[in-house]
Amino acid sequence: MSYDRLTRPLVREDGVLREASWEEALDRAAEGFRRNIEAHGPDCFAMLSCARSTNEMNYVGQKFTRVVVGTNNVDSCNRTCHAPSVAGLSAVFGSGGGTSSYQEVEDTDVIVMWGSAARNAHPIFFHHVLKGLKKGARMFAVDPRRTGTAQWAHRWLGLNVGTDIPLAHAVAREIIHAGLHNRAFIERATAGFEEFAASVEPWTLTVAEQVTGVPAEAIRELAHTYARADRAQLVWTLGITEHHNATDNVRALINLSLLTGHVGRYGSGLSPLRGQNNVQGGGDMGAIPNRLPGFQDILDPTVRTRFEQAWNIGIQPRYGLNLTQMLEGMAEGEVTTCYLIGENPVQSEADSLACVKRLSMLDHLVVQDIFLTKTAQMADVVLPASAAWCEADGTFTNSERRVQRVRKAVEPPGEARDDIWIMCEIARRLGHDWHYDGAEEVWNELRALSPAHQGMSYERLAELQGIQWPCPSLTELEPPYLHGRLWTENPGPPAPFGILRHSPPVDLLDEEYPLRLTTGRRLDSYNTGVQSSGFASPLRRGETIELCPEDAVRLGVVEGEEVRITSRRGSVIAPVYIDPALRPGLVFMTMHFPDEVDTNALTIEATCPIAGTAEFKAAAVRVEKLVAVS
Repeated sequence: MSYDRLTRPLVREDGVLREASWEEALDRAAEGFRRNIEAHGPDCFAMLSCARSTNEMNYVGQKFTRVVVGTNNVDSCNRTCHAPSVAGLSAVFGSGGGTSSYQEVEDTDVIVMWGSAARNAHPIFFHHVLKGLKKGARMFAVDPRRTGTAQWAHRWLGLNVGTDIPLAHAVAREIIHAGLHNRAFIERATAGFEEFAASVEPWTLTVAEQVTGVPAEAIRELAHTYARADRAQLVWTLGITEHHNATDNVRALINLSLLTGHVGRYGSGLSPLRGQNNVQGGGDMGAIPNRLPGFQDILDPTVRTRFEQAWNIGIQPRYGLNLTQMLEGMAEGEVTTCYLIGENPVQSEADSLACVKRLSMLDHLVVQDIFLTKTAQMADVVLPASAAWCEADGTFTNSERRVQRVRKAVEPPGEARDDIWIMCEIARRLGHDWHYDGAEEVWNELRALSPAHQGMSYERLAELQGIQWPCPSLTELEPPYLHGRLWTENPGPPAPFGILRHSPPVDLLDEEYPLRLTTGRRLDSYNTGVQSSGFASPLRRGETIELCPEDAVRLGVVEGEEVRITSRRGSVIAPVYIDPALRPGLVFMTMHFPDEVDTNALTIEATCPIAGTAEFKAAAVRVEKLVAVS
């Protein structure tokens, strides 16, 4: 399906969306919010902000939620992908950003790509990986599939889905038993080593091989190579974070860095790769329920006071609802109105049928977007916005924490308007006389409140072609890596090891559902396909169910044949694509083509209790031949 750009506001009348003036649409949007807030209180409101829009837009969005409405119920698609990375890194180091720069992967000795098909999902970053390999770095790919990334690796460790913690524990145990752990670093900069060492003791190479499916010799090689390296980078993406125990998965990888001292130095670090252009920035700007801009804890009274004085309001001293909790609140009638900006949960959330049901229970839904997505089609008011990457001024923050300027190149089509203008107009209708004279005014307000961004004026960002946070000074730059304090004589708060237990996937395999479905991305498409499906591409083959040759023979199907894929939640039909890179019992699909095949009708909503991210990577399914109708 090809989506056309939204060019005029839409409002729902007699169950149908019709075109409207901006005045009518904005009045309806504001009145619906007012009606619900007066009836149920501010916590009935939820905002989902946009990870593809500018930092400035996300800053204004979270400020709208906290100042105009008076709740902390704001989140972004970070919840769907890398909230566990933020939670894990924050618990250990105090901040949720990746610790290394892209350049460092070119200058390292060992690269461990864990649960990351970076060649397809992060091609720009993978160019840096290729430069590192060309210089002599050795790469290990840890992934259930032998992906295009794994084909470049020195060694592929094809583990069973959901066994990342047992594998990491076995690597850690082997490092300790071989005497390769960095004793001086552990003693100076960490806490809880003895308890951690005891917790991994049961995970011998033999036991790990039985559980993970990875040969003991490969686990040993990874452990020795990573521990002996002078510099090593550990990189992960959704193969680690989209599990019901995702934060523990992240902590398991962080444990390896603490064990070897591969963090806090140039060339050694931890890098969670973000899947959209401003996932990092959305969280940095406070578009999450537990942090104010600059990733400052909302429970810290000193932080809260600074923002209250700047904004001239009181801020609730408690965390708001994350995306998962918002959807639960809709089902329970506690969340009755929602403002969605640039996100499409109907197509991106696990168990998409349940998501549709919950959104339909809202009294008032406002969607602000550039296309009439499936989520927008459910709205009471649809507001046409500008495309942040070419029609708006501002900044983005990438996976290496680098803030970069973006500049308006073309005008939005038709009557589409800038996101910040739209929010200010709704705020004005709700009693707040907001006006910003361009994105720079927003950015300067943010800089005044966020120490990590104070040294990043627009002029300096342009001059240096981007700056990594933290940058508290207008005259100096910090090192490209984080947590160098751990290597000083006064390292500050110790980085704690995590004591973690293996927890298998929630959706169990059995005779009725014998195949493990894992999901991911392809190089030619983007996210839910809204921005990448409206044009022809020689690379695009549409959605498929990828099977290994052995499973195809067992099922009696051939490439191109349509089959039915069924989970405990739903059923879809898709053509077969035979991929020798898959192992028996493992099948693969994407979420790029939901208008053709709604893959997330199959995935399970089981979520990480700490981060709220769903287990997209481990659904139990069966695949059946379609019965011909005579």
